[in-house]
Amino acid sequence: MRITGVPAVATTSTGMAGAPAVSATKTPAVAAATLLAFAATIASSAAAWAQSSQSSQSSQSWPNRAVRAIVPGPPGGGTDILTRAVVQKMAENLGQPFIVENRAGASGIIGVELAMRAPPDGYTVLMGHSGTHAINLSLRKTLSYHPVRDFTALMLVASVPNALVVHPSFPAKSVKDMVALARAKPGQVTYASAGTGFSQHLAGVLFADMGGVDMLHIPYKGSTPGMTDVIGGNVMSMFPNITTAMPHLKSGRLRALGVTSAKRSDVLPEVPAIAETLPGYEALAWFGLFGPAAMPADLVRQVNAEMVRALGDAKVREMVRSQGGDLGGGSPEQFQAFVNAEIVKWAKVIKRAGVEQE
Repeated sequence: MRITGVPAVATTSTGMAGAPAVSATKTPAVAAATLLAFAATIASSAAAWAQSSQSSQSSQSWPNRAVRAIVPGPPGGGTDILTRAVVQKMAENLGQPFIVENRAGASGIIGVELAMRAPPDGYTVLMGHSGTHAINLSLRKTLSYHPVRDFTALMLVASVPNALVVHPSFPAKSVKDMVALARAKPGQVTYASAGTGFSQHLAGVLFADMGGVDMLHIPYKGSTPGMTDVIGGNVMSMFPNITTAMPHLKSGRLRALGVTSAKRSDVLPEVPAIAETLPGYEALAWFGLFGPAAMPADLVRQVNAEMVRALGDAKVREMVRSQGGDLGGGSPEQFQAFVNAEIVKWAKVIKRAGVEQE
């Protein structure tokens, strides 16, 4: 899916009182020390006031030039499509262009590092996701960034479930059948993914963990080659994004056994949720906007308010729903709490499943 026709979105790969009186009875050294201390207090207060004033002015004038929106993935992918839809509307509302910059590679780390190093002035934002800001921390022996310490959470944009799909000839006709087959053939039931650490991989890890089975993960460099091998019958199953799987489900080249959301998806209402067989199962790919660490609080509130306004647009809402997603929203604090919970959740899953760190 490509969003076009939007010229605003481009692409590139106090007064101070209380001064202490200097008594004439004090020695010159004491008097000088007192004056120096007072001068330091004045300087410190003035600096704090200037910083606060500058932050307030920056927030009030934001944005007065182009904003860079970094996508840690390739053009045309789910993160890219969602980013363009949201920043397109923000650009229209604010009258300033948003430049979408795709920086794919290393499980999103390249794009994330670029955003991390940017000034916290609101002119660089990042569309992070469950991989970059929840999963990578537990999958990497060393990570060049910390998803909480190095970023400012702005707002959850959307969450999208995946679907458990198989080749039409696959013997299992339901999630229950799939679990039974995997138990009968430990390590022989295979599932493809777009790569280690992606939501497709972790959806499979959680499935195997909760089902008490051993499945063989086969990582690919992207969703397309993995999907091609499932369609060709070379790999038994996969947990792709619903939108990616939809054309192949409609054509009959793939068959869906379940969706990874807690309840059935409006896009595939006839397909049961995996949680109907494995209670408590939920594995969502979520997306949210982040800024660099230490963004001023008033600027954070302003960006959040503009995102709420953009997500309120009927076309944006329809686009998210057409992708099988659920709209996000809420405050920056709520988003940060969500990210914290996701980090803990996936750390437990990865440790329990014995997934080897890279």
